[in-house]
Amino acid sequence: MRILVANVNTTASMTANIVKSAQVLAATGTQIIGITPRIGTESVEGNFESYLAAIAVMDAVTRYDGPFDAVIQAGYGEHGREGLQELLDVPVVDITEAAASMAMFLGRCYSVVTTLDRTVPLIEDRLLLAGLRSRCASIRASGVAVLELESQPERAIQAIVAQAEQAVTLDHAEVIVLGCGGMADLEGRVRARTGVPVVDGVAAAVAIAESLVRLGLTTSKIRTFAPPRPKRVTGWPLPG
Repeated sequence: MRILVANVNTTASMTANIVKSAQVLAATGTQIIGITPRIGTESVEGNFESYLAAIAVMDAVTRYDGPFDAVIQAGYGEHGREGLQELLDVPVVDITEAAASMAMFLGRCYSVVTTLDRTVPLIEDRLLLAGLRSRCASIRASGVAVLELESQPERAIQAIVAQAEQAVTLDHAEVIVLGCGGMADLEGRVRARTGVPVVDGVAAAVAIAESLVRLGLTTSKIRTFAPPRPKRVTGWPLPG
């Protein structure tokens, strides 16, 4: 089985870290292939960057010339999953929805701990659109920028853990969801400090994607995610 993992930003080192974490968790025989968009921003932390990332990821995935069985969009709260589902005949899994779905098997309610406060509305909207918001106790911002997960890892970990602890004690969360693809290797530290299950979106997405492929299931094409109607599309595919 071959699963494409599409980073939503252009930071290749972050793609590599996401792939490394995903491969460790993947089943024997599953190959994880990372994709870094060729256009976009080095981190995605707002609406403009998110919409740009949606185009960049669709471009990167449709340009990939090898076989694959599923696609994971590794951006928390970002736009674009629906476009990929129209374009592709294989399962498409978004890490935001994967993590929240898995968290609901583990407790009555969950909290998301993410990066900057400006990303919280995007996550709220994505969870609401996916029908996953009602059991979300809170979405807490750690104040850590995405790139600081690599440049200042210890400060980032402390800030994330502190918000996770408050989510459990103040918001009564029973499960913590890590709200950024760059947090893929932090679940052990957070679990040790909070004493509750911790779900990483990349890990959850890998497990769900593998299950869908093994079950022979993929996106329904009868209505919402039917392929785009044939017509002239100016400027697409992107040049270069």
